[in-house]
Amino acid sequence: MTAMGLGLDIVYAAAGLLSSPVWAARLLRTGKWRTDWSARFGRCELPADDRPTLLIHAVSVGEINAIRQLADQLRQRDGDRMRLVISAATNTGIARARELYEPNIPVVRFPLDFTASVARFLDAVRPNVVALVELEVWPNFITACQKRGAAVCVINGRLSPNSFRNYRLGRAFVRPTFAKLAAAAVQTEQYARRFRELGAPAEAVQVLDTMKWDTATIQEPGDVEGAAELAEALGLDRSKPVIVAGSTGPGEEKLLIDTCPADAQLILVPRHPERFNEVAALNAGIVRRTGGEAKPSRLYLLDTMGELRKAYALADVALVGRSFLGMAGSDPLEPIALGKPTATGPHYGNFVEMVDTLKAAGGLEVTAEPGVFAAKMLEDREAAKGLAECGREVIRSRQGATKRHADLLLSMMELNDAVN
Repeated sequence: MTAMGLGLDIVYAAAGLLSSPVWAARLLRTGKWRTDWSARFGRCELPADDRPTLLIHAVSVGEINAIRQLADQLRQRDGDRMRLVISAATNTGIARARELYEPNIPVVRFPLDFTASVARFLDAVRPNVVALVELEVWPNFITACQKRGAAVCVINGRLSPNSFRNYRLGRAFVRPTFAKLAAAAVQTEQYARRFRELGAPAEAVQVLDTMKWDTATIQEPGDVEGAAELAEALGLDRSKPVIVAGSTGPGEEKLLIDTCPADAQLILVPRHPERFNEVAALNAGIVRRTGGEAKPSRLYLLDTMGELRKAYALADVALVGRSFLGMAGSDPLEPIALGKPTATGPHYGNFVEMVDTLKAAGGLEVTAEPGVFAAKMLEDREAAKGLAECGREVIRSRQGATKRHADLLLSMMELNDAVN
């Protein structure tokens, strides 16, 4: 163990101890203490495989979803000659990854950044190239990879203003870690400047756009498998308009219940499953997906995972949550790709470039008054249709980043194989 690694371990342990009242209470409250702690400390098992290994780390559900087409392309183009492994850090990310990729692609838990945890993890996975989705630049992990001859890159890279500000405060500390990146494929030129300022080698940084555009499958709502069954299971009245509020956060559900048109049916889809009961308690008339009784109502709660696309397929208007009350927004592409007039709130820091692009082209509304927007779209169907069509056209024009990322990763695998 190096002095730097020992120092980081001490810092991590001290920070964890000092913050333990906060994170321990949160784990107990949310039930997230039920996790595979052994894997968090680097213990994982993989079938024996002598092929060169590409590890893609996607921290949670959003990143896991963003690499679906990338994983497919890599397997199709070079799946026989290399082993692809996917890691995630959160419980929901692991669950989603296993749902999407196993048994064809092994899924493992990304370790805490303690020296021993990282070493155990790398002994098991033995990556030749590591691709970190969006950011996830952990110093012990990257240093250990470099010592083992594994090239580390960032793909679909982004640095939000808050993250950039925080990293800059410790620039002297983080520069050596960013300097070890073999490549940084980022979404925008602004992100490229931020990566270079934090120490990423100028020649390693390139702008490839975001792969999220490629995850948007343009499809007619009637072709979404399971949508009709969901409507029946909830008890929707198909003669009345439907508003779907997806990936909502604290406080937003009450705002939507209070402001959305009373003659429309509102389906609420909270972002985090631990909030389902909290949302259900907001109104006695809420019908839950898991309630076992389909009946007409004004309010519905989709308290299951993996059915948001089905809900969007049923919508006359889509509202994208975690954006109306100070959170950093959610991905707006799925309802737009389904041809739905869509709005997000004014707080969309996680999706600035995407939202601004769609807004400028007339394909997405940004508003602090979701109820007013919903009423307008239900009243003016031509305006709703125009908004939806413009949004779809923007998506079509921006797709293609996944292939560029696949080209980069395959070239890095070939280069690493030649060097080693």
